[in-house]
Amino acid sequence: MLSDLLYSLPAILIALTVHEYAHARVAYAFGDPTAKLQGRLSLNPLDHIDPIGLLMLIIARFGWAKPVPINPFNFHDRRQGILWVSLAGPLTNFIAGFFSMFLFSVLTPAVPYQLQAAFTRFFINLIIINVYLAVFNLIPLPPLDGSKILASLLPHRYRFSFQQ
Repeated sequence: MLSDLLYSLPAILIALTVHEYAHARVAYAFGDPTAKLQGRLSLNPLDHIDPIGLLMLIIARFGWAKPVPINPFNFHDRRQGILWVSLAGPLTNFIAGFFSMFLFSVLTPAVPYQLQAAFTRFFINLIIINVYLAVFNLIPLPPLDGSKILASLLPHRYRFSFQQ
């Protein structure tokens, strides 16, 4: 259990951090400075980790990060802003997962034999956690990103009833 945590915790921190950073970065690009003003436009894991969510992740294998605060009224185009901010987290996790696969395949030949098991376990965790986080967040149930993506794609007359 402890050895699993040694390999999965850094991967979890990386995956949650890039996910939340992506939300903050895209919100800022669409005109919302809220996350930046609160110090959340950052790749520092301490800015994004919810202590209870992290503890639950370690104990129950299900947890969360602090959601990045956004104010859709600041977006240049509210509907597009919500759509792209919501897509940013899962899309970034997919990209991070595929980039991790690429790094793993390129770096593996250079890793000394004694470190290959640890290297492999870390990268397998990093790939799986990023892809899992992306897929999970695309589920269209509030408060997950998928619900916001779907709501922003629905015609206006259906959006309110979906969000209830």
